[in-house]
Amino acid sequence: MRIRKALVTAANPRQRTLPLQTLVDPHGEPKSALQIVLEEAAGAGIEEFCMVVCPGDEAAYADACGALRPAVRFVTQPAARGYGHAVLCGREFTGGEPFLHLVGDHLHVAQGKTSCARQLLDVAAAENAPVSAVQPTRESQLTSYGAVGGRLVGGDRPLYQIEAVLEKPTPTVAEQQLIVPGLRAGFYLCFFGLHVLGTEIFTLLDEQQAAAPDRPLGLSPALHTLAGRQRYLAFAVAGRRYDIGAPYGLLLAQLALSLSGRERDRVLTQLVELLALRPTES
Repeated sequence: MRIRKALVTAANPRQRTLPLQTLVDPHGEPKSALQIVLEEAAGAGIEEFCMVVCPGDEAAYADACGALRPAVRFVTQPAARGYGHAVLCGREFTGGEPFLHLVGDHLHVAQGKTSCARQLLDVAAAENAPVSAVQPTRESQLTSYGAVGGRLVGGDRPLYQIEAVLEKPTPTVAEQQLIVPGLRAGFYLCFFGLHVLGTEIFTLLDEQQAAAPDRPLGLSPALHTLAGRQRYLAFAVAGRRYDIGAPYGLLLAQLALSLSGRERDRVLTQLVELLALRPTES
């Protein structure tokens, strides 16, 4: 399985400006969050990109693409009809090929030299199957992410056969339906913001839309159906995801990028100095 294309969604009206925020990358260069996302994918071998955006946002996103602008095509989601519908908007771009799917408001910092996107693409190629990146996540954060249940199938690799997918479950529901043997108590496998999917996902989204045409179209229900119909895997990549739309998310993403780069010692020194300060009592 060779993946050449990436579909990036950024059409949520409440989060439309997040990928346009400026951060300093590990090399000390100021870039938009979107450019950092695109460069990670390009470094993993992606050649063509499609951005799904809100109508009227094309110019701002084009400016934020940096040097990769010529490789990016834009598609608009005419109305806010759900995450799954945003993915469906990119069907023509994929041209019947499997693709890497990313969300524009998640940044990834790998533990080691191999990027998170490259790790996932390598697994998809080796297994010849759709695979989603996951991260063990505390139950207190479950209501912010899609989560999966399943069983370990990778031996000494953190590779799992997915048996269930739920969108933002409560801890009670997760305890009943998403237990993964081997994880620490109170932790669940939550989506990382990176997926390798085949064109069958569009068929499943079509089916879901036909069954409930007036409801917002979610991606997690389609992925749950996918798990019931074919081999669908999850891989716990060596890295961390940073949701820049979460409280302090942009700050944490910037710290993670800085601490993974050449200015690590300088940033650590400044953090120690900041921690040493005590608030003035009034």
